[in-house]
Amino acid sequence: MHPLWEMKSMAGNVFSAYASVATSVMLLRSLANDIVPEPVKSFFHKAFSRFFKHLVDRFLGRKPSQMTMVVDEQTGIARNQIYDAAEVYLRTRINPDAERLKVNKSPKQKSITLSMVKDQAVEDEFRGVDLKWQFVLVEADGQKGRFQPEKRWFELTFEKSKKNIVVDEYLPFVLAKAQEIRDDDRAVKLFTRDCPFDDDDDGGNGGGGYWGCVNLDHPATFEKLAMDPDLKLAVIEDLDRFVRRKDYYKKVGKAWKRGYLLYGPPGTGKSSLVAAMANYLKFNVYDLELSNLYSNSELRRMLLCTNNRSIIVIEDIDCSSQFHDRDRDKEIEAEADTDDPSNSNTKVVFEYENSNIRKNDFSYYASLCLIYLKYWLCLQLTLSGLLNFIDGLWSTCGDERIIIFTTNHREKLDPALLRPGRMDMHIHMGYCTPAGFDVLALNYLDINDHPVFFPVIKDMIEQFEITPAEIAEHLMRSEDVDLALQGVVDLLKEKKAKQEELNMVESDAKEMKFGRDVVKSGKEKGKKGNFWESVIKFPRQQGKENTNM
Repeated sequence: MHPLWEMKSMAGNVFSAYASVATSVMLLRSLANDIVPEPVKSFFHKAFSRFFKHLVDRFLGRKPSQMTMVVDEQTGIARNQIYDAAEVYLRTRINPDAERLKVNKSPKQKSITLSMVKDQAVEDEFRGVDLKWQFVLVEADGQKGRFQPEKRWFELTFEKSKKNIVVDEYLPFVLAKAQEIRDDDRAVKLFTRDCPFDDDDDGGNGGGGYWGCVNLDHPATFEKLAMDPDLKLAVIEDLDRFVRRKDYYKKVGKAWKRGYLLYGPPGTGKSSLVAAMANYLKFNVYDLELSNLYSNSELRRMLLCTNNRSIIVIEDIDCSSQFHDRDRDKEIEAEADTDDPSNSNTKVVFEYENSNIRKNDFSYYASLCLIYLKYWLCLQLTLSGLLNFIDGLWSTCGDERIIIFTTNHREKLDPALLRPGRMDMHIHMGYCTPAGFDVLALNYLDINDHPVFFPVIKDMIEQFEITPAEIAEHLMRSEDVDLALQGVVDLLKEKKAKQEELNMVESDAKEMKFGRDVVKSGKEKGKKGNFWESVIKFPRQQGKENTNM
């Protein structure tokens, strides 16, 4: 048995060692907090936590319960958005040490894509949750395989206790991340009804069977547009404001859409502005040709097959008589002679009835039937049908859409089309300005100034109307800067000569009209003078006759 003084000495040594260790640990902890970066500390904390948890589970014989979610390629007759998003997202999570990978590149894709092969697994981590994706592919066997497509799906495995995190946070993260990858890599598509094939490499089936598409390789950007700088900036700001205000549109109870009316003379860049907007927003473009549609139901069906984040363009809408200003058309019709068959809706029928074609001829009746049928069908595509989709109940069937009308004659359109809520922003694409010429010269000649030609050209542009397309055509005619600019000067001088000649003709016409008005008014005045003179003479003659009697 140890003496009491030895036991006291041993206790003192233990406490001294404990104090020394505690001091060292506190010192190391302070140094770690000051020196070691936060990500490194977080990594070690997660690693040791998982390690000790694994040891405890093995020691106690417990196995963590796992859950597996099956993500099918199809959901009914439509594609599963989660499957498509996972297919894109997992390309970025593939282990670089993988022994087998699938390599793809279509003619329209910008880069080579790597994807998973059958039964391959990819591990992922999200907020401390370990996840495992596995790609499953089942091919049909036997004779039925020729008629049944292969089945594909992903299996997502994780701890059952983390279900809420996976469903509420991880899967939305995968959807958003996949959309970002698509936006960075995809090309803008131009959809049209007349295209017989679908060249959509993204697999989005954006045409719904009614539209075919090709890549919109239009190089137009806002930097290259020869339009007023302030107007250009206003359009860009309006587009940015529209894209970021999803929650705002929902709060105020409006469909998430925006309407633009582009109007101005031909050659002022309306189509180029549409392409620039599509390239800026990475929105697909749907070119809707109204002349090929015969009813409101067909119009509705076509528009419902368009995707979100798209631009629907109706060019030259003033060429469709259904959408003209109804009051203006009534005034024009009232001025016309309604009894004249050449001014009525039966002009073609009148011509057939008075032609040399025999009325017992089959071609005569067949032609009449086609004319009446086409006329009846055209009446079914109405202004109200278009307005209902733009601003009615059907306008809510889609988000983040832009509707653009282009026209050369805004005054011909019905006011119902132009009000805010339908065409929210009216953009006048006018004639070329000095600032627009600077953009054109930089684009085509790669110059910012010229001491001789620039002042002359800008001065003449302010005096005469000329479109950017006309100037661009002359700038492209020569690679020599002086020759190209001289061509623009010659064009403007030609415009000036034509304008002066036109002014002289108009002046002569006004003088001739004024002369005719003077002669006409003199004749009318003479007639009135003769009338009053006869009125005055009549009582005098009556008085003379009474006196003679």
